[in-house]
Amino acid sequence: MSTIKSSAENLTLNADGANNDIIFQSNGTTKATLDQAGLLTATTFAGSGASLTALPAAQLTGTLPAISGANLTGISKGLKSQQVFTSNGTWSKPSGITTVKVTVTGAGGGGGGMGNASDVGAGGGAGGTAIEIIDVSSVSSVTVSIGGAGAEGASTAKGATGGTSSFASYCSATGGEGGEHGNAGAVVGGLGGVGSGGQINLQGNGGMGGFDGGTNNHAPGIGGGSFWGGANPAPHHAHNSDFNSAVGAGGAGGYAATSESGGNGGNGIVVVEEYL
Repeated sequence: MSTIKSSAENLTLNADGANNDIIFQSNGTTKATLDQAGLLTATTFAGSGASLTALPAAQLTGTLPAISGANLTGISKGLKSQQVFTSNGTWSKPSGITTVKVTVTGAGGGGGGMGNASDVGAGGGAGGTAIEIIDVSSVSSVTVSIGGAGAEGASTAKGATGGTSSFASYCSATGGEGGEHGNAGAVVGGLGGVGSGGQINLQGNGGMGGFDGGTNNHAPGIGGGSFWGGANPAPHHAHNSDFNSAVGAGGAGGYAATSESGGNGGNGIVVVEEYL
């Protein structure tokens, strides 16, 4: 039996009996039902949902309407862009950027010269690397410095040390040391540079040693590899343009030939990844 009861405060709709629901109709068409468990089923809902709480996920079915995210806060939107510096410059913050991930690598050291006949030079060390995530919400620009490649060592000279790269005072990385020339006795490879100031600070690989008083069958020392990869292979004959190294890597040593110099190290680099 179904009843309707009203009082000064309430209107009571009652559908007694098993499986009896309260049914709401308009012009003979059912628009909503309320079953004995209290589950309200309707074709549409309107108005504000500000007071709706603890909605069970299992009851949310169908296609959700488009939702604007304009008022959402604390949501990271991910990587938007990046800037790559291979020479000195200034990083300027694009609109909307709040965070950057900076990777700074110093330059590679130059390879040592051959020394005397039958000697081979040592490879230069790679530049170090610093990696830092920085909140730039209140920053508009940052000075960027790029370390210059360590010059090749002349036939009887040690290679030059690579220059330091930096992202202002936030983080920096020193260049690799130059390799010894082949007539230095202990023909040691250059030490790798070191990153500092970052959440991650890496040392570049050291250069491979050369040989004093060997034979023409000894290859020169290979330069140390940087965060970005290894140095080019050392040649076994005359110096050429391919003798020089990739980004941040050390130069190879000079080969046992007439007045053979080492290879230049690779220039430093700064990469700035920009996040919304």
